[in-house]
Amino acid sequence: MIKYIKFFIIFLLAVTALGASAQSTQTTSSPYSRYGLGDLSPGLLPQNMAMGGISTAVNQINGYNSINPLNPASYGKINLTTIDAGLYGNTVGLKQNGQTSARDGNFGINHIAFAIPTSHASAISFGLMPYTQLGYNYRQTKANFGTGSSVDTNVVNYLYQGEGGLSKAHIGWGVTLFKHLSIGANVSYLFGEIKQSQATEIPGLIGTLNSRIENNNSIGGLSYDYGMQYSIDLAPDRHLTFGYSGSANSKLNTQSTYIVSQYVLDANGVANTAVDSIINQQGVKAKIQLPQINRFGVSYQYDGKFLVGADYTMGNWSNFSIAGVKQGLNDNKIFNIGGQYTPNVNAIGNYWATIDYRAGFIHNQTYLNVNNVAGGGTTNIVSNAVTLGLGLPLRPYYRNTFYKVNVSAEIGQRGKLSNGLIKENFVNIRIGFTLNDRWFQKLKFD
Repeated sequence: MIKYIKFFIIFLLAVTALGASAQSTQTTSSPYSRYGLGDLSPGLLPQNMAMGGISTAVNQINGYNSINPLNPASYGKINLTTIDAGLYGNTVGLKQNGQTSARDGNFGINHIAFAIPTSHASAISFGLMPYTQLGYNYRQTKANFGTGSSVDTNVVNYLYQGEGGLSKAHIGWGVTLFKHLSIGANVSYLFGEIKQSQATEIPGLIGTLNSRIENNNSIGGLSYDYGMQYSIDLAPDRHLTFGYSGSANSKLNTQSTYIVSQYVLDANGVANTAVDSIINQQGVKAKIQLPQINRFGVSYQYDGKFLVGADYTMGNWSNFSIAGVKQGLNDNKIFNIGGQYTPNVNAIGNYWATIDYRAGFIHNQTYLNVNNVAGGGTTNIVSNAVTLGLGLPLRPYYRNTFYKVNVSAEIGQRGKLSNGLIKENFVNIRIGFTLNDRWFQKLKFD
């Protein structure tokens, strides 16, 4: 057991060190993260992501206590102290007009979460994980000053850059009532910084004044999640569970800096120091209105053998606003389906039979409604992904002490090539280490 404890301590220290710098670490490279607050993180641990992201009706997974922040009612099924920490990495390939234009990769913290039983039917949970991720750097070029006139011969470059994101620190409590019904709630603090800029340059005309708009937002505030689960025992080892969870339409505080400046390019096309600041607004305070989000789920579990489930999520992102101004987003809809299979959880001589084999599918009608580069109009951006994963148990040395390494891969596409838009091919990898142990309880000896 000592070697496992050492491994966990080293792993935990590494994750904590990464968490200290999480706000400055870019974990996405997508032009689509320009909109809203950036790319929304799923808010799930690897064991759930490997099963297509199902979570609303999921609590214990094959006998292991698992922390599920998306439905705090699940805490009511936690009966051992649970610690889960993990990392995240991804690679993204971008295509436009059928040509691969860029490929990038990122790495960062995925989560660190704790759950501690407070009674035989309740537990408290707290942790930290990303909420949104923002990172992009691209340009659009138009010929003839963008007028289409054959007389004009110079091009105009439109440059877009952004970085940052929000993190989510939660604390919550869940309890099981009347054996079959569980309820719970989270209070979370969302915090972080988003930096965005866009510039218009005419590189062919030396001495021309080019313009840049910089908009930096420091964001913080409370959000609230709540949920319930109801299980029906079809047999002592077979359970049908229905779940609901929601996120309230909370308001966050933002303090922004907004600067519009002019500058010139030198002979090498490098931007010189700004000549003038047309607008310089510092410390402007406003409110960000988050949407109401509703999740519905169902799962069926045969203890020690398999788990299958499905989720449906509706987010009212059309009401998302900053300083009272709606941001032109769509309501989004997400459909998740997946499960896991364990050949023989009690196998002694066959380790491969004790592994959890997981798979799933995610269809995400995102909140993005992007202007077409060609042909005018807008296009709703859709994302589809398949998920795969493993739950790798580590042999316990004591009763009520369990360790597991969970790995998930999400392979998918977002966007399309038509109308001059960008198509993304992405692979997201998550790895986590789960500890279940009996802490904070006196041992009794006969």
